[in-house]
Amino acid sequence: MGNRNQPSLLNDEVQRAVSQSRFQNLQSQTTLSHSELVAWKCKVATFQMSVQATPIMEQACLFEAARDPGEDIDPFTLPQQNTEFWRWQFSDVGVAALYFVIDYKSELLLYVGETVKSNQRWKGEHDCKRYLMNYRHAHYHHGLDSQLGIAFWRHAPAERRPRQAIESALIYKWRSPFNKENWKFWGTPFIGEGG
Repeated sequence: MGNRNQPSLLNDEVQRAVSQSRFQNLQSQTTLSHSELVAWKCKVATFQMSVQATPIMEQACLFEAARDPGEDIDPFTLPQQNTEFWRWQFSDVGVAALYFVIDYKSELLLYVGETVKSNQRWKGEHDCKRYLMNYRHAHYHHGLDSQLGIAFWRHAPAERRPRQAIESALIYKWRSPFNKENWKFWGTPFIGEGG
């Protein structure tokens, strides 16, 4: 019998690009050992617990402007949603919001983001989806539990720049490891292919 494989019309380079062009086609990668994963989570958790326990001390000013509304956000107290929320049918596009991707099992804030349309934010491509897939796979591979969820703070300014300023401050405050701004602190063990 002859070869029954269907020949491809695409060359190898184009075929590789196509196979890696969508989130769903990416293969998750486990590069951390069990002990490395546990140590990584412990470092992030230790830092974030110190943020929760220690209020930031600032010099008071008699003529101080109103406090930034985002300063007092505790992502862990916001209503929890499934990370697949974007697949649900909504009657509207949502509101301007800040959102937080959290591993509730380990009490780790993994990602901080902002959006003008909270009900549509994760439709389509989003790098954080890949990071979560790799994170979840690493836990599964090593027999560890995780409970990934997303929480929205729906009181964000409608204007983009003020909303992004709050997002940036929260990324810095919590040092959320999936935000690129914090990769220098925690490394990039979950970015996988295309990162």
